[in-house]
Amino acid sequence: MARIVFMGTPQFAVPALRALIACHQVVGVITQPDRPAGRGQKLLPSPVKEVALTWGLPLFQPQTLRTAEAVAHLAEWQPEVIVVVAFGQILQPAVLELPPYGCLNLHASLLPRWRGAAPIPAAILAGDPTTGVTLMRLDEGLDTGPILAQAEWPIAPDDTTATLTARLADLGARLLVETLPGWLAGEIQPRPQDRSLASYCRPLRKEDGRLDWSRPAADLDRQVRACDPWPGAYTTWQGQQLKVLRACPHPTWSGAEPPGTVIALPGGIGVITGQGLLELLEVQLAGKKPLAAGPFVRGQRGLIGGRLG
Repeated sequence: MARIVFMGTPQFAVPALRALIACHQVVGVITQPDRPAGRGQKLLPSPVKEVALTWGLPLFQPQTLRTAEAVAHLAEWQPEVIVVVAFGQILQPAVLELPPYGCLNLHASLLPRWRGAAPIPAAILAGDPTTGVTLMRLDEGLDTGPILAQAEWPIAPDDTTATLTARLADLGARLLVETLPGWLAGEIQPRPQDRSLASYCRPLRKEDGRLDWSRPAADLDRQVRACDPWPGAYTTWQGQQLKVLRACPHPTWSGAEPPGTVIALPGGIGVITGQGLLELLEVQLAGKKPLAAGPFVRGQRGLIGGRLG
């Protein structure tokens, strides 16, 4: 078995690490340093760190891998291949050239589409019918390396970033362990990416969750799903932030009311958009618990006929 060093940080990387532990020799794990979280800003370990500690694997949490000391620490593990899954740092040549079988990256898109840090919400926002995972050999570019293998996955009409992330994490773990033996045996010839087909995505920001009711209902539905769990889709009602947790688009709905107007629906509410209607299924007012739209509207005087945002 090859000596594998694993680099990863979030929950998306956990299935891949567990799959490698089950059938390969993981000699070390590198993950991001513990980060403050929650109201108390308590330092919390990454999901990958928790797995490494559970299995008693050697662990390294450098602020950066750009220093000679960090590279020397990695070299002491004598990795034959490095597997990278959502690690959070771009690797420098000193690291890329260290293992004889290279550095392999598991990316949550069908490259060259959606290179970058947030391919899953990007695919949902764009209305892509399918997405998938790509196993590639890393080079110095941003997700530009040659491809070893890919696996497709359909995007369901109700998929969110959360649900799709979980599915692609499992799909990627299977692709990784199925492909790795052939790569180590020299049986796989990587194919270069077609640069003419490349598209890029950036990480979501808080403001990406703000709903603009002048846009079509279908677009707003994708925004709600892409922003789950973060940053969350939101609008305002009576000066307070109102999160839209679940919604359903009705693109052919027609009405004379201006965008943002709330109307009554059987058992709930809808919002007039620039094209069609967005039915609100679950919402959350700032400081309150999530509620289905029916119970929510009963406690909000003036909501029906009022305007959001």
